[in-house]
Amino acid sequence: MRPTPLKALAARVLTVAALAAVSLPSTPVAASPHTAPAAAAACTPAQVVTNGGFESGTSPWTQSSTTVITSRSGQTAHGGTSFAWLDGVGSTHTDTLSQSVTIPSGCSSASLTFWLHIDTAETTSSTAYDKLTAKIGSTTLATYSNLNKASGYAQKSFDVSAFAGQTVTVAFTGTEDSSLQTSFVLDDVALNTSGDTTPPADSTRTPAAPAYTVDLTSNTSGTAWTGHESATFTNASSTALSEVYLRLWDNYHGTCSAMPITVSNVTGGTAGALSVNCTALKITLTTPLAQGQSATVGFDLGITVPSGADRFGYDGAFSFIGNALPVLAVKDGAGWHLDPYTNNGESFYSLAADFRVTLDHPTSLLVPATGASVDTPGSSGRTVTTATASKVRDFAWAAGPFSKISGTSTAGTPINVYSVSGISSANAQSMLTTAKSAVDAHAARFGAYPYGELDAVIDNNFWFGGMEYPGFVLDLVSTTALTHEIGHQWFYGIVGDDEYTSPWLDESFTDYATDLAQGKTGTSCWSSVSWASTAEKITNSMAYWDTHSSRYSTVVYGYGKCALHDLRRVLGDTVMAKLLKDYATSHWYGVSTTAEFKAAAQAATTTDLTSFWTTHRIDG
Repeated sequence: MRPTPLKALAARVLTVAALAAVSLPSTPVAASPHTAPAAAAACTPAQVVTNGGFESGTSPWTQSSTTVITSRSGQTAHGGTSFAWLDGVGSTHTDTLSQSVTIPSGCSSASLTFWLHIDTAETTSSTAYDKLTAKIGSTTLATYSNLNKASGYAQKSFDVSAFAGQTVTVAFTGTEDSSLQTSFVLDDVALNTSGDTTPPADSTRTPAAPAYTVDLTSNTSGTAWTGHESATFTNASSTALSEVYLRLWDNYHGTCSAMPITVSNVTGGTAGALSVNCTALKITLTTPLAQGQSATVGFDLGITVPSGADRFGYDGAFSFIGNALPVLAVKDGAGWHLDPYTNNGESFYSLAADFRVTLDHPTSLLVPATGASVDTPGSSGRTVTTATASKVRDFAWAAGPFSKISGTSTAGTPINVYSVSGISSANAQSMLTTAKSAVDAHAARFGAYPYGELDAVIDNNFWFGGMEYPGFVLDLVSTTALTHEIGHQWFYGIVGDDEYTSPWLDESFTDYATDLAQGKTGTSCWSSVSWASTAEKITNSMAYWDTHSSRYSTVVYGYGKCALHDLRRVLGDTVMAKLLKDYATSHWYGVSTTAEFKAAAQAATTTDLTSFWTTHRIDG
C-alpha cells in the first residue's frame, strides 16, 4: 500500500471511528489461550559441527578428494596438526568440502565460524581469478579470492540464527583458473548455538500448499456475494495439526454483531469461537493431520461490501473486494499468527496458494480479478467469470460498469486498466503506459512477472493512495503510486513476508524498486532525517506503527528505501542488483525475514555490515 500524505489525517480519523464502532467478542481476545505463543524451551549451548578441527580423520566431512583434509607439508594448521586445503594446484581445479549439521530450534543464537588462510601466486590486485565460496544450505555466506591473500589465519564469523530448527549443509567450494595457484586453507570450523528465546515448536510454516475453490453469485449491484469456498492444504510440520484458523480480515470493517464476512455450515472440521475482533475463526479438524497429510475444509460464505472507496468497499456503482475471501492463517515456531487488522498498513500474512474462483454476476458489471479470467454466458443477463491463479497469497476483485482499456508491455505482459466514471481517457491511457513500463522495469531487476495478466483499477477517491493484490492493484491516477503497487507484485506477492511483523520487507523494498524504476538514486535521502526516539526502528512491527501512525510512512517507506540506497552505495550498483535478484530467486513464492536478508547482504561483501545495520536501525 502507498499512503496518500494529504489524506493521512483523514485516514487516522476514519481508523479511530471504525475502531470505536467495533463490538468486541464476549471473551476478550487476550484471554484466548490459542493466541499466546508457546513457552520458550531451555537451550543447552552446543557446538554442532563434528570434527571441525580435522584432527579425527575425515568423518563426517564429505570431500572432493582424499587430499582436501590433510596434514601434509606446504601449509600449517591453525590448531593441532590437520587442516583442510582447497586448491593450490595452479591449474583449472575445483575442491569441495561439506558437512550436514542440525541447528537446534530451541536456541535463539547460532554462529558459524571458521579460520581461513589464503596464499596465492597471483600477482593481480584487481581480478579475482581463484575463489572460495562458503555456504549454509542454499545461502551463500561469503566469497573470498586471491585478492584476500594474507600472511596468516583470520577468523570469519556469520550469524546463521535464521536456520534454527533446520538440518542444513555447511559447504566450501574452491575454484582455480588455468594458472598460478591459490590455496584456501580452513581450520577449526564451528557452529555454536546459545540463548533460549526461540520457541521449541517446529519452525516449518504450515498449513502448506493451500488450494482454494470458490463459487460466488452476486446481487444486481455487485455489493453482496454468496456461495461456497473450500480450502485444501497439507501439514508440512513434524507436529500434528489438529486445527486451522481462517482469517476473515474484512470483519474489521463491521462489528461482531453485523459482520461483512460470514462463514457457516463448515465441513471437514468443527467451527469454534471467533476471535481477534471476529477476524479469526478456529476450525478443529475432524482428524489431526500428521506431517505430509492433507485435508479439506469447506463452508458457505457470505460477503456484504460496505459503503466507502476502500480496499473493501463500494464507491457509487463500483465495488472493491480485497481481503474478502477467508484464507488460512500461518503457524510456525511462534505458534499461530493471529495479528489484528491494521488500517494503517497491512496485517496480511499467508503462504503462496492456488485459487479457482467463479464469480456469477450481471453482464453489465465488469469484474477484474486476480489471475487469468475467462467469461462465459450465465443465466439471462448474467456472466460467469472464472479466474484461476497459481502461487498467489490472496485473491481480490472488483465489480462495476468500469471503462476498460488494454495493452501489452514490451516484454509481453497483458495489462488492463479499469477506470471508474470521472477518470479521463487521457489519465487512463497514462496509467496504462505507466503500468507497461513499471512491470517490465521490475521484472528486469527481480525476475520475470509470473502471474500472466495484470489488472489496475483506478479511482481517485481512494483515501489510501494504492493497494496491492496479486495481479490486481487499486490506485489513484499517479505514476509513482502505480509503479509502487506494481512493485509489490515482487515484494509481498512473489517474495512474501509477515506484513504485520516486518512491514519494511515489502514497503521499503518496493519504494526502493519504485525509485530505481523512475531513475531516482536517493542521493538526498537523508537530508532531513530525524528519529523520533531510540525505540523508532525501520524494522518495527505494525504493533508499534499503529501507536505511532504519523511516523509510519516517513520511516518505513522513506528511511527504509534510503537505507537500501545506502546499502547499494556500500556494495556497489552491480553487487546490489545481483543481491536483490538472487534474493528474489531464492525466496520465489516463499517468505523472507529480516535475518535472511541481512545474511544475504553480508554474504555479498567482505565489508562487515554490523555497523551499517546499527546506524540504519535495522534489527532482526
